Formats: sequence, C-alpha cells, structure tokens
Amino acid sequence: MRARGITKCFGDVVALDGVDFDVAPGQIHGLAGPNGAGKTTLLGLLLSLAVADEGELAIFGGPAGLAGVAGFVDGPGLYPSLTARQNLAALAALGGHPADPGDVLEQVGLADVADDRVRGFSLGMRQRLGLAAALLTEPRLLVLDEPANGLDPAGNKHVHDVLSRLAAGGTTVVLSSHRMDDLEALCTEVTILATGRVVFTGPLAKLSAENGELGYRLRTSDPATARRVVAETRGVRLAESPRDAEVLEVHAQVPALDELVLRLAAEGVAVRELAPVVSPLEAAFLTLTGQEAGR
Repeated sequence: MRARGITKCFGDVVALDGVDFDVAPGQIHGLAGPNGAGKTTLLGLLLSLAVADEGELAIFGGPAGLAGVAGFVDGPGLYPSLTARQNLAALAALGGHPADPGDVLEQVGLADVADDRVRGFSLGMRQRLGLAAALLTEPRLLVLDEPANGLDPAGNKHVHDVLSRLAAGGTTVVLSSHRMDDLEALCTEVTILATGRVVFTGPLAKLSAENGELGYRLRTSDPATARRVVAETRGVRLAESPRDAEVLEVHAQVPALDELVLRLAAEGVAVRELAPVVSPLEAAFLTLTGQEAGR
C-alpha cells in the first residue's frame, strides 16, 4: 500500500496535508497522533468512506477500493437488538461472504456469548465483535480504529494474538491507537501524524534511535554509591525522584546507559530495576508532536 501527497479538507479545515507513507504486505503498521491529527480521516480513506482531494492512494497495486479491505472507524456499526451470531450472519448475507460466524466468533474469543444480544455487550466486547465482522471477508487489508478501546488485559492479548496471526498469514493491518504499548507490541513500523502532516514514518527501531536521550528509573542495592557513579559517568544526567529516595531517575542515550551499568557492576552495586520512565515510542511521540508528558 502506498500513499503519496494525500490531502483532504473539510471546508476550511485541512485534515490531511500531503501525507506520504508505505505499508508492506503482511505488515502491522501503526498510526499515532494527538486528537485531531488526521488519523481517523486517513483510515476512512483506506476504507473508501471518503475520497482524497489530492494525491494518490494505491492498495494492492491499484486505486483504493473496498475489494479485499475491511475494518471500522469510530467503533464498529452493530445491531444492538440482534445477537452476536445474528449480527455476523446478517453481514455475511449482505456481503455474500461464505465465512462461518461461529468460526470468527471463536477467533476473537466471543464464542461463549454468540447468542447474547449485543445491547448488553461491554465496549471491549463490541470492539471484538467489530473485528469478527471484519474477519468475515477474509480481508487482505484490515483497517482498525482504536481496536483495544475498552479491552481488559485478557481481551487485549486475544486481539493481539489474532492480529499477529493474520499478519503472519499475509494480511496487512493498519491500526490507530493512543496506547503506545499496543503499537510497540504489535507494529514493525509506525506513522506519526501532527496537524494533518506526517512527522515520522518508518521502523520503530529507527524512531527509537533518532529520539536520543531517554529517562530511566534506576533502583539499586546501594543508592548512595549509585548516585556517585551516575555523577562520574559521562553522558548521564541525574534527576531527583521525590517519591522514593531509593530510586534514581537518570537521563542518557543507550551507549552512556550501558557504560553506567558496567560501572555499577564494577563497584559491586546490583541493578534491581532499570526501566524507561516513558517508553521510546511515547517519548518520540511527545517530542515530534510538540506534546508534554501528562497533558
């Protein structure tokens, strides 16, 4: 899939402004950005719910269209008075799809509630039913808007497993999410939008490498000695951690962090915890979109 110079306006509002990005077959590609960045508009174009004002959007080597594409934006459209099985059977009949509703319900973990009416479903269950509806068509491109919305940890893992299995089988997945942990766990590449423009697109590893200095939470067997070693290690900055005197917050790039760990070991100080204060993707997201942590 390839997008070149995609522009979409709604009156005087420019939702997308010259968007370029590529998605390889069988890849899970993430879309991230603040509210109003243009993510939903872009997903709508992929699903042919709207047409770009300018630019070229090619899917499977040809113009964008519904053939082989399935998914949802702004949540799945469902019939609340029907059961989960009846919803899928109705959609299969409308689209002429031979897929078995029972099979896709099993895939998304809803087999036990297949005959329950959707009006009683939680938000997370509706999201999973929307995914099941998309799977009915056995799509080559699956487009999902916040698929983890409302999911508990077990449901989230189930959806992750489904998407990973689909990608391994050659299905291309494009999904948006505000959850950086989901994007890091699932995606090989991401596109970050801000005010309708692409501020980054490419592999997660490249994003992390370009992000530079990160903050890390450091817990050791000897905080006093660790504090001294941090001060003596070039390229490492110390920030106070007022909530816990035994935890240090250090800021460094990866090579300097590696040097710090080696120095601590040489001093006989055990490292009991070393974890990013903010994930590399989230840190890059905040930097590239001009956001601040906690906003």
